[in-house]
Amino acid sequence: MSSPTPSVLLKDIRKAYGATVALDGVTLELKPGEVHALLGENGAGKTTLMKTLFGLTQPDTGHIEIGGVTTTIASPRDARSAGIGMVTQHFSLVKTMTVGENLALAEAGLIRVDLAKARRIAQEAADRYGLEVPADAVVAGLPVALQQRVEILKALAAGCRYLILDEPTAVLGPKDVDSLLAVVERLRDQESMSVVLISHKMKEIERVADRVSVLRRGAVVASTTAKGMTTRELVSLMVGSDAAESVERIAQATRGDAAVALALRDVSVKRQLGGLDDVTLEVREGEILGVAGVSGNGQSELVDVLSGTLRPDYGQLEVAGKVVVDPSPFALLAAGVGILGEDRHASAVHHLPVVENLVLDQLRSVTRLGHLDRAAMAERCETAIKEFEIKATPSQHLGTLSGGNMQKVLLARLFGRSPNAAIVSQPTRGLDIASTRYVRSLIAGARDKGTAVVLVSEDLDEVLELADRVAVMYRGRVAGILHANEVTRERLGELMAGVSA
Repeated sequence: MSSPTPSVLLKDIRKAYGATVALDGVTLELKPGEVHALLGENGAGKTTLMKTLFGLTQPDTGHIEIGGVTTTIASPRDARSAGIGMVTQHFSLVKTMTVGENLALAEAGLIRVDLAKARRIAQEAADRYGLEVPADAVVAGLPVALQQRVEILKALAAGCRYLILDEPTAVLGPKDVDSLLAVVERLRDQESMSVVLISHKMKEIERVADRVSVLRRGAVVASTTAKGMTTRELVSLMVGSDAAESVERIAQATRGDAAVALALRDVSVKRQLGGLDDVTLEVREGEILGVAGVSGNGQSELVDVLSGTLRPDYGQLEVAGKVVVDPSPFALLAAGVGILGEDRHASAVHHLPVVENLVLDQLRSVTRLGHLDRAAMAERCETAIKEFEIKATPSQHLGTLSGGNMQKVLLARLFGRSPNAAIVSQPTRGLDIASTRYVRSLIAGARDKGTAVVLVSEDLDEVLELADRVAVMYRGRVAGILHANEVTRERLGELMAGVSA
C-alpha cells in the first residue's frame, strides 16, 4: 500500500526586489486531494510565491516543508524531484518537435533520448488522466488547448503530485475551459493530487476550488474553505470589504457642466477571447474616470482602443466632441491625447538617455530644419527633472533608473505637454510606497489643471483614492458607473462579479 501524499508548507516566505516587497512573510499549506485557489490583484505576489515553490526564484527568508521535512528547492529540477509541477500561460515547449519528443526532452538524461519510452509514457498518461494528445504531432501545428495539455502531461509524466496552474484558462475558449476544469477535478478526485489554481475568473474558482487564499500586497489576508462560496463572496474576499482598509480619498465632485474631452460611443471589439461589447464612456475636463474590474474583463482592450493601437469593429472614438476618423496613436497624440501604457519597459528605450526618452513622442517640437535641437531638449529635460523630482541626469540611460524614476520620466513626457486627455494604465504597479504616492499626486495634479484622465488600475485602493467616477468592466461591458460619493468596496465587488447594484 502506497503511503499518503504529504502536504506542502511554505513557511514565512519573504521576497523583496530592492524596495519592493513581493512576499511579506507568507505561510501557505497545500494538502493532497484539494484544489487550492490563489486570489489577488495583479502584483499581489501569487506568481512569485509559486515560482518560489517551483524553484524559479529563491526566498530571502523562510523555507519549504514537504511532509514536515524542510526541503531545499533551488531549481525546477529540485521541484520536479519533489513531485512539484508548474504550467504557466507561456508554454516552454519546443514547437518544432513532436509531442513525444518534447516529453522525451523533459525526461532526457545526459546520454540519450528514449523516444519510444516517451511515446509510451505520453500514451499512458493521456489514458490515465483523460488528456488525449497525438504523440507524433508537431507541437506548432496543435491548437493552444492541446499545447497546454502537453505541458500538463510533461508535469504528470514526471511524477507530479502537486500541480501549479498559473492562469491556465487565459488563452482558452469556453469549451476548452470546461475540459481543463474537468481534468483538474479528475486529478483531485481520482489521483488525490494537490492542485494550485491561480485565476482571476471567479466562476472557475467557484466550480472547482476546495480552499481559497487571498494575497494582498504580498501577504495572505484570508484563507478559507471555498465550497459553497458565491462569486460575489469570492470577489469580496479579493477586493476587501473591511472598513478599516479605507483610503484617504483625493477625488472630487465631477462638474457636470465641464466639456467632454474624450468619449467612446457604442464601441465593440470582437475577439475569440475577451473584447468589448457596446461600450459607451465619457470623461470630462478636470475629471478622473477610474476603470475597475477583475483582470481579463475588457480593460486591456479598452486601453488599446483609447490609445489607437486597436481599431474597434463598431462604434467611434471622439476627442473634444469630434469623431476621430482614423484613431491611430499618431492621430490621437496630435489631437491632444496622451498615453501611459501598463508596461513602462515597453513605453521607453532603455539604452537611450533620459533627455531623448522625454521627447520620443514629440520629436517635431524639438526639430529645427531637419535636426534635433539639442539645446531645447536639454532645457526641457532639466525642467522635467526638477518639476517631476526625477533622480537622474539628462545623459543617464533610462535602463539604469529605478522603477519609480523610470515611471516619473514617462509621466513627465505625458503631462509635461499638458494633454487635453490622458490614458493612464496601471501607473503604480511594482512601485514602492513613496513612488506610488508621488505618482498618484501627479495624476491628481493633472486633473486639477483640467486634464481629463482615464485611470485603468487593478489596485482598488488607487481607484478609490483618485477616481471622481468609477466605471466597472464585466465581460467586456460597462457593468455600472459610480460617483465618488457612492463608491464602496461592496458595490464595486458586486459590479465586478456581474451582480447589478
